[in-house]
Amino acid sequence: MAITMAQALNQSLHDAFEKDDRVVLFGEDVGTLGGVFRITDKLQERFGDQRCFDTPLAEAGIAGTAVGMAMYGFRPIIEMQFDGFTYPAFEQIVSHIAKMRNRSRGTVTMPITIRIPFGGGIGAVEHHSESPEAYFAHTAGLKVVTPGTPADAYSLLTESIFSDDPVVFFEPKRRYWMKEDAILPITTEPIGQSVVRRPGTTATLAAYGPMVKTCLETAEAAEAEGWDLEVIDIRSLVPFDHGTIVESVERTGRLVVVHEAQTTAGFGAEVAARVQQHAFYSLEAPVQRVGGFDIPYPAAMLEEFFLPDVDRILDAVATTLEY
Repeated sequence: MAITMAQALNQSLHDAFEKDDRVVLFGEDVGTLGGVFRITDKLQERFGDQRCFDTPLAEAGIAGTAVGMAMYGFRPIIEMQFDGFTYPAFEQIVSHIAKMRNRSRGTVTMPITIRIPFGGGIGAVEHHSESPEAYFAHTAGLKVVTPGTPADAYSLLTESIFSDDPVVFFEPKRRYWMKEDAILPITTEPIGQSVVRRPGTTATLAAYGPMVKTCLETAEAAEAEGWDLEVIDIRSLVPFDHGTIVESVERTGRLVVVHEAQTTAGFGAEVAARVQQHAFYSLEAPVQRVGGFDIPYPAAMLEEFFLPDVDRILDAVATTLEY
């Protein structure tokens, strides 16, 4: 049965609410409306406004409230309506959600899931198409994940909700309507495990979230050049499984890392560093990074020039093959 990523996320939330009455969800427009992307559709109707409720436009307050509720035994899921509006909540997330377990010497857990629709590709206005994952991946105490398929969306979100540690869950908004044959409920690989989405021998492409599909499209296009590209879905930025990528590079000798976020100090730099540390003698060429440009996210009419696409990734592959 074909399901969309949005349907998979919605089903995961319904199943979590059904399984554990300590699970609550709140944020802007998540109740009656069911979220701007309908990810929380019918949660309030089915489980009531004590467990799924709307909040004011106050992201810091949403995150801070989650801290208090987690300390009193709830499993809060909070929704940042769009990526670019997460920053007002940044202080609560970094200073309190990430640190509380360490601060209390392990006696206070923070089972909070922070859902953030992220990335571009939908023609949105300013503040609605950002990729802030590196900020959170750099913050000790947080898990950071992002699905590249509908099945992974269901499984990773379910695991996030029932984690005793806080998870920043990035939802690739332009893949909400991506379809996949899957029967729910489904359990895929756990948080902390990368997976090979397509085997290959010429070079390795490593990506996460919305760029996984773009890399698979690149691999198909590369066949015309006689290139057999392997595609790895990173899935979990923290904890990060570099072993799967190292094993791939040991087979292919070449690596291109792809993400939408700005290239400088992006997560691709961490991937490149790990690979040169653990697979230096297997590399036939320097690791290439393909990412967004080092500028604020552009207006909608220009985003197709900002986002990595098949041609830019193929150019990076060609560069690695010149060595």
